Amino acid sequence: MSVKEVIGLGALNYDVLYVVERIASGGEEVGIIDVMKVPGGSAANTTVALSRLGVDAGFVGIVGKDEEGELILEEFSKEGVETRIIKEEGYTGAAIGFIDAEGERALYIHSGVNAKLHIENIDMEFIENARFLHTSSFVNKEQLEMQCELAREIKSKLSFSPGMLCFTYELEDLTVIIERSEVVFLSLKELKSLMKDDNYEKGAEVLLNIGAKIVCVTLGEKGSYVADSTGESHLIDAYPTDVVDTTGAGDAFAAGFLYGLLHEKGIYESAKTGNLVASFCIREYGCRKGLPFKLSL
Repeated sequence: MSVKEVIGLGALNYDVLYVVERIASGGEEVGIIDVMKVPGGSAANTTVALSRLGVDAGFVGIVGKDEEGELILEEFSKEGVETRIIKEEGYTGAAIGFIDAEGERALYIHSGVNAKLHIENIDMEFIENARFLHTSSFVNKEQLEMQCELAREIKSKLSFSPGMLCFTYELEDLTVIIERSEVVFLSLKELKSLMKDDNYEKGAEVLLNIGAKIVCVTLGEKGSYVADSTGESHLIDAYPTDVVDTTGAGDAFAAGFLYGLLHEKGIYESAKTGNLVASFCIREYGCRKGLPFKLSL
């Protein structure tokens, strides 16, 4: 078995994205400009982005025995990602997204069979040999407990993108994972929900004090903020670009940052790379279409 540089673990979804004139309020009718159907899922997007950049990547997860599940598996194969994905009776996870003219979005998630993934289904040898395990949110409480158990057991470095967990749980619920994380990735909205405060410097300090080695906060058009346990911190400007769709920007940033770390770069250069990969992502609709295939560091 080859040793992977990064293995992703997270909910697998099949995304249906609607490009709309604007995101409707209750009772309104708004026109749909275009429709796209693509594989998604936060950790999966990051894993695909890393594979495109030449990183030896893998993924662990679950899909349904349906057409959407097969399409997700085909996409991983096409992108060169080695998988340990089980198939379960039921529907593959689904995400329905609405994207407006400014590139902002609203998402609706159906967990499907993602709720059926348990630690006994996971190939521990596969993930423990990786340099990084990159994990992102599931909807179900049992999956959060599974992630906590993995954080306690694995030997590889942990990269954690809590995502929707920030809006569902309290900080203390995530402490087991955060304190064992090499890197924690959050958007400003996620940090604010978790901390009840949008001061990203103070929020990052709290997470570092819990035990995270590095904390990255994506700030949209303002770029990103990164800090580590040594006291180093930076605010890095975003790369100017034409914003079409912000879906997956945080996942792309995480890929670029991990790519930097894998190439022995410091947190400043890694965050610049994260911003760069995110800038490619948001130029196109969907989480993956705009992701680059090569970078020079």
